[in-house]
Amino acid sequence: MKINTGQGTIPLITLIGIWSVSALTSLPGLAVSPILGELSTIFPHATELDIQMLTSLPSLLIIPFVLLAGKLAGKRDFIRLLRVGLWLFAASGLLYLFSSRMWQLMAVSALLGIGAGLIIPLSTGLISRYFTGEYRVRQFGYSSAITNMTLVVATAVTGYLAEVHWRLPFAVYLLPLISLVLSAYLKKDAASVTIKQAAAIIPPIQSTPVISGKYGIHICHLVQLMLFYGLVTYVVLAVTFNLPFLMEAHHFSSGNSGLMISLFFLAIMAPGFMLDSLVKLLGNKTKLYSLLAIAIGLLLIWISPTEWLIVPGCILVGLGYGIIQPLIYDKTVDTATPQKTTLALAFVMVMNYLAILLSPFITDFFQWIFHTGSQEFPFIFNLCITILIMHWAYAKKEEFLFSDK
Repeated sequence: MKINTGQGTIPLITLIGIWSVSALTSLPGLAVSPILGELSTIFPHATELDIQMLTSLPSLLIIPFVLLAGKLAGKRDFIRLLRVGLWLFAASGLLYLFSSRMWQLMAVSALLGIGAGLIIPLSTGLISRYFTGEYRVRQFGYSSAITNMTLVVATAVTGYLAEVHWRLPFAVYLLPLISLVLSAYLKKDAASVTIKQAAAIIPPIQSTPVISGKYGIHICHLVQLMLFYGLVTYVVLAVTFNLPFLMEAHHFSSGNSGLMISLFFLAIMAPGFMLDSLVKLLGNKTKLYSLLAIAIGLLLIWISPTEWLIVPGCILVGLGYGIIQPLIYDKTVDTATPQKTTLALAFVMVMNYLAILLSPFITDFFQWIFHTGSQEFPFIFNLCITILIMHWAYAKKEEFLFSDK
């Protein structure tokens, strides 16, 4: 079976290889979460900082290595670089299973962060290399859906495995071995894709660059995308970081917060399966309507008199973000020459991890500024930010950042 890429066709097995890499990007740090409560018992001499480092170290190392991978992707063999990241990722999974000391777990966590950092920008870089036009939009949507589907399924699986033995959740980090096998098909098709791209962008007589920006990247457009993506990601993180505390403050069932967050991630997944159709329907107002969904969702969560009204709130926030995220990646491809696309994607994707790392500190800072400890504050504050972004989207709907056609 052949898959249309907009610049030719590729075998279905190649597409499955691309999807398998996309699935891995949601896994770093996932295996530690269900066993955090047990680690102080398993390692009685470990400090609270040691345990926190197991979750934060991969995220800290992902950021610089995402940028490094983006830089190297334009200068080195793309598939070889991907394989290095996959081997490091898989090696961390194997080493986790045999680690018996806290310092060993911390060292392996660092290895996981390096491996994940290398493959994260390459996962989107693969789509930009193989696909173009509406086919690229569609595949970025599928990639987003697969990433969030993997997150939901892997969360349930690691939770079950943690009940059997504390080491077993780390087995999910062996999944890159599947991608390594499938990378043989990526390697086989990579040369033909490169030739087609070159033929499409380099005229026979002259070589006028498609992007006039410095270093082959339109810096102004890239910065706009980074700012927009960082702000929107920060806004929606209130659901994952602050919803459990809000439900506890309202004396709702705290156990249902996990269900609400799962619905949020499932909602992020849903638009990916029909992203190109949504863009055709909504046109230049796609991001504006997505932001409106996020704003209504945050409003429902804030004013909800009952926990079950929070459900549509979480779903609306997830749906809005599920549309915006892949569109940001697709738009990023248009800011750079093919040789610099993965680097541009790396800069944009870093904003996701910066938002995750900084979100609790930003929220605490503004709560201190406004002298409030209210659990509603993050949702009110983020709703205000969303309204400001909506104004930006409406005022600039014909410009590069918001022109989705």
